[in-house]
Amino acid sequence: MLSTVSTRGQTVIPAEIRKRHRLKPKVRLQWIDDGKVIMVVPISDDPVASFRGKSKDKGLVQALLKGRKEERERERLSESVG
Repeated sequence: MLSTVSTRGQTVIPAEIRKRHRLKPKVRLQWIDDGKVIMVVPISDDPVASFRGKSKDKGLVQALLKGRKEERERERLSESVG
């Protein structure tokens, strides 16, 4: 999708993106420039509520539990050696 920057430095967010990300008037946007790529991230007034449901089906809970289990095992082994 393309948009154009106006002489005043303004641009329009394409309607498809606004609908997909539920961007309404007055939503704040964070511009992130890493020197190669510019990313625009919507900032919610309630970041916890905005994250809710986004991690669904990504296996994050299982990865966290697996990491904790591995950490406990490492601690147990280091205690038995020391």
